[in-house]
Amino acid sequence: MPRILITSGPTREYLDPVRFLSNASSGQMGAALAEAALGEGYDVTVVSGPVPVPYPQGAEVIRVVTTEEMAEASQAVFPSCDGVIAAAAPCDFRPKVFSPEKIRRSGGQLVLELIETPDIVASLVAQRTHQWIVAFALETDLSREAAVAKLRRKGCDLIVLNGPSAINSAETAVEVLDPSGDVLGSRTGPKREVARWLLKVFRTYFDRSPGAGVS
Repeated sequence: MPRILITSGPTREYLDPVRFLSNASSGQMGAALAEAALGEGYDVTVVSGPVPVPYPQGAEVIRVVTTEEMAEASQAVFPSCDGVIAAAAPCDFRPKVFSPEKIRRSGGQLVLELIETPDIVASLVAQRTHQWIVAFALETDLSREAAVAKLRRKGCDLIVLNGPSAINSAETAVEVLDPSGDVLGSRTGPKREVARWLLKVFRTYFDRSPGAGVS
Protein backbone atom coordinates (compact mmCIF):
# COMPACT_ATOMS: atom_id res chain seq x y z
CA MET A 1 0.00 0.00 0.00
CA PRO A 2 1.45 3.42 -0.92
CA ARG A 3 2.48 5.62 1.97
CA ILE A 4 2.19 9.40 2.29
CA LEU A 5 4.03 11.68 4.68
CA ILE A 6 2.09 14.80 5.67
CA THR A 7 3.68 17.63 7.63
CA SER A 8 1.18 19.70 9.58
CA GLY A 9 0.80 22.63 11.95
CA PRO A 10 3.30 25.22 13.14
CA THR A 11 6.62 24.83 14.88
CA ARG A 12 7.94 26.80 17.85
CA GLU A 13 11.34 28.38 18.29
CA TYR A 14 11.98 29.38 21.89
CA LEU A 15 13.58 32.65 22.98
CA ASP A 16 13.60 31.57 26.62
CA PRO A 17 11.82 28.86 28.63
CA VAL A 18 8.42 30.58 28.33
CA ARG A 19 8.45 32.59 25.07
CA PHE A 20 8.66 31.41 21.50
CA LEU A 21 8.27 32.44 17.86
CA SER A 22 5.47 30.69 16.00
CA ASN A 23 2.38 31.33 13.88
CA ALA A 24 -1.36 30.67 14.00
CA SER A 25 -1.40 27.50 11.88
CA SER A 26 -4.06 25.24 13.38
CA GLY A 27 -3.21 21.91 11.73
CA GLN A 28 -6.75 21.65 10.33
CA MET A 29 -5.53 21.34 6.73
CA GLY A 30 -3.04 18.65 7.69
CA ALA A 31 -5.74 16.70 9.52
CA ALA A 32 -8.10 17.04 6.56
CA LEU A 33 -5.38 15.84 4.17
CA ALA A 34 -4.63 12.86 6.42
CA GLU A 35 -8.31 11.92 6.45
CA ALA A 36 -8.56 12.30 2.66
CA ALA A 37 -5.41 10.24 2.07
CA LEU A 38 -6.68 7.43 4.30
CA GLY A 39 -9.92 7.53 2.30
CA GLU A 40 -7.91 7.13 -0.90
CA GLY A 41 -6.26 3.99 0.48
CA TYR A 42 -2.88 5.38 1.51
CA ASP A 43 -0.94 4.59 4.65
CA VAL A 44 -0.44 7.95 6.32
CA THR A 45 2.23 9.33 8.63
CA VAL A 46 1.74 12.83 10.00
CA VAL A 47 4.63 14.82 11.44
CA SER A 48 2.86 17.50 13.43
CA GLY A 49 3.84 20.59 15.33
CA PRO A 50 1.97 21.49 18.54
CA VAL A 51 -1.74 21.78 17.69
CA PRO A 52 -4.92 20.76 19.54
CA VAL A 53 -6.61 19.42 16.40
CA PRO A 54 -7.22 15.64 16.45
CA TYR A 55 -5.77 13.59 13.62
CA PRO A 56 -7.83 10.75 12.14
CA GLN A 57 -7.64 7.29 13.58
CA GLY A 58 -5.50 5.15 11.34
CA ALA A 59 -2.81 7.77 10.77
CA GLU A 60 0.55 7.44 12.49
CA VAL A 61 1.24 10.75 14.22
CA ILE A 62 4.72 11.94 15.23
CA ARG A 63 4.62 15.00 17.49
CA VAL A 64 7.41 17.59 17.31
CA VAL A 65 7.96 21.14 18.52
CA THR A 66 10.82 22.84 16.67
CA THR A 67 11.56 23.11 12.96
CA GLU A 68 14.72 21.05 13.41
CA GLU A 69 12.70 18.30 15.10
CA MET A 70 10.17 18.37 12.24
CA ALA A 71 12.99 18.13 9.71
CA GLU A 72 14.64 15.21 11.50
CA ALA A 73 11.36 13.29 11.91
CA SER A 74 10.40 13.88 8.28
CA GLN A 75 13.81 12.79 7.00
CA ALA A 76 13.62 9.59 9.07
CA VAL A 77 10.20 8.61 7.68
CA PHE A 78 10.72 9.84 4.13
CA PRO A 79 12.66 6.88 2.63
CA SER A 80 9.71 4.54 3.26
CA CYS A 81 7.19 6.93 1.69
CA ASP A 82 5.93 7.30 -1.87
CA GLY A 83 4.88 10.92 -1.58
CA VAL A 84 4.98 13.98 0.66
CA ILE A 85 2.44 16.73 1.24
CA ALA A 86 4.21 19.50 3.13
CA ALA A 87 1.26 21.38 4.61
CA ALA A 88 3.05 22.50 7.77
CA ALA A 89 3.97 26.12 8.47
CA PRO A 90 7.34 25.75 10.20
CA CYS A 91 9.23 28.75 11.51
CA ASP A 92 11.79 29.93 8.97
CA PHE A 93 13.90 31.59 11.66
CA ARG A 94 14.95 30.94 15.24
CA PRO A 95 16.74 33.07 17.84
CA LYS A 96 20.50 32.82 17.49
CA VAL A 97 20.80 32.71 21.27
CA PHE A 98 18.44 30.89 23.64
CA SER A 99 18.24 32.36 27.13
CA PRO A 100 18.02 29.63 29.81
CA GLU A 101 16.43 32.21 32.12
CA LYS A 102 13.26 34.19 31.49
CA ILE A 103 14.13 37.43 29.70
CA ARG A 104 13.04 40.31 31.93
CA ARG A 105 12.22 43.92 31.23
CA SER A 106 15.23 46.17 31.25
CA GLY A 107 13.61 49.52 30.56
CA GLY A 108 14.92 49.63 27.02
CA GLN A 109 14.75 47.67 23.77
CA LEU A 110 15.21 43.97 23.29
CA VAL A 111 17.06 43.21 20.06
CA LEU A 112 16.72 39.69 18.69
CA GLU A 113 19.17 38.18 16.24
CA LEU A 114 17.54 35.45 14.15
CA ILE A 115 19.07 32.73 12.00
CA GLU A 116 17.44 30.47 9.44
CA THR A 117 16.03 27.08 10.38
CA PRO A 118 16.38 23.97 8.18
CA ASP A 119 14.44 24.01 4.90
CA ILE A 120 12.41 20.82 5.33
CA VAL A 121 11.08 20.48 1.78
CA ALA A 122 14.46 21.19 0.17
CA SER A 123 16.11 18.62 2.42
CA LEU A 124 13.59 15.96 1.36
CA VAL A 125 14.03 16.83 -2.31
CA ALA A 126 17.79 16.33 -1.90
CA GLN A 127 17.17 12.94 -0.27
CA ARG A 128 14.53 11.52 -2.58
CA THR A 129 14.86 8.58 -4.92
CA HIS A 130 11.37 8.16 -6.42
CA GLN A 131 9.02 10.15 -4.19
CA TRP A 132 6.74 12.93 -5.38
CA ILE A 133 6.73 16.07 -3.23
CA VAL A 134 4.02 18.73 -2.91
CA ALA A 135 4.59 21.91 -0.91
CA PHE A 136 2.23 24.63 0.31
CA ALA A 137 2.83 28.36 -0.15
CA LEU A 138 0.96 30.91 1.92
CA GLU A 139 1.33 34.26 0.18
CA THR A 140 -0.26 37.38 1.66
CA ASP A 141 -0.84 38.78 -1.85
CA LEU A 142 -1.73 35.38 -3.36
CA SER A 143 1.18 35.82 -5.78
CA ARG A 144 1.41 32.92 -8.21
CA GLU A 145 4.87 34.13 -9.22
CA ALA A 146 6.13 33.89 -5.64
CA ALA A 147 4.60 30.43 -5.22
CA VAL A 148 6.17 29.10 -8.43
CA ALA A 149 9.51 30.64 -7.48
CA LYS A 150 9.30 28.78 -4.18
CA LEU A 151 8.48 25.53 -6.02
CA ARG A 152 11.47 25.90 -8.32
CA ARG A 153 13.84 26.96 -5.52
CA LYS A 154 12.96 23.95 -3.40
CA GLY A 155 12.73 21.53 -6.32
CA CYS A 156 9.33 20.04 -5.47
CA ASP A 157 6.81 18.83 -8.05
CA LEU A 158 3.68 20.87 -7.28
CA ILE A 159 2.77 23.71 -4.96
CA VAL A 160 -0.54 24.63 -3.36
CA LEU A 161 -1.09 28.38 -3.10
CA ASN A 162 -3.32 29.76 -0.37
CA GLY A 163 -3.70 32.98 1.59
CA PRO A 164 -3.75 34.20 5.21
CA SER A 165 -7.54 33.83 5.44
CA ALA A 166 -6.96 30.07 5.67
CA ILE A 167 -5.09 30.40 8.97
CA ASN A 168 -7.03 28.91 11.88
CA SER A 169 -10.12 28.66 9.68
CA ALA A 170 -12.32 25.70 8.76
CA GLU A 171 -12.37 26.91 5.14
CA THR A 172 -9.74 27.69 2.56
CA ALA A 173 -9.19 28.74 -1.05
CA VAL A 174 -6.36 27.09 -2.99
CA GLU A 175 -4.74 26.86 -6.38
CA VAL A 176 -2.45 24.04 -7.50
CA LEU A 177 0.52 25.12 -9.63
CA ASP A 178 3.05 23.08 -11.59
CA PRO A 179 6.70 24.00 -12.33
CA SER A 180 5.77 25.82 -15.54
CA GLY A 181 3.37 28.07 -13.61
CA ASP A 182 0.24 26.49 -15.03
CA VAL A 183 -2.77 26.31 -12.71
CA LEU A 184 -3.96 22.71 -12.51
CA GLY A 185 -7.11 23.75 -10.69
CA SER A 186 -8.58 25.84 -7.91
CA ARG A 187 -11.03 25.15 -5.12
CA THR A 188 -12.76 27.05 -2.32
CA GLY A 189 -14.66 25.54 0.56
CA PRO A 190 -14.37 23.58 3.80
CA LYS A 191 -10.89 22.18 4.28
CA ARG A 192 -12.15 18.59 4.39
CA GLU A 193 -13.74 18.99 0.95
CA VAL A 194 -10.73 20.83 -0.44
CA ALA A 195 -8.40 18.13 0.91
CA ARG A 196 -10.36 15.38 -0.88
CA TRP A 197 -10.19 17.40 -4.08
CA LEU A 198 -6.44 17.96 -3.67
CA LEU A 199 -5.75 14.23 -3.26
CA LYS A 200 -7.54 13.54 -6.53
CA VAL A 201 -5.60 16.31 -8.31
CA PHE A 202 -2.30 14.91 -7.02
CA ARG A 203 -3.15 11.35 -7.98
CA THR A 204 -4.23 12.37 -11.49
CA TYR A 205 -1.13 14.51 -12.04
CA PHE A 206 1.40 11.95 -10.85
CA ASP A 207 -0.32 9.07 -12.67
CA ARG A 208 -0.02 11.09 -15.88
CA SER A 209 3.51 12.38 -15.18
CA PRO A 210 5.72 9.30 -14.65
CA GLY A 211 8.85 11.46 -14.56
CA ALA A 212 7.61 13.54 -11.63
CA GLY A 213 9.09 12.71 -8.29
CA VAL A 214 12.45 11.64 -9.67
CA SER A 215 15.41 13.93 -9.08
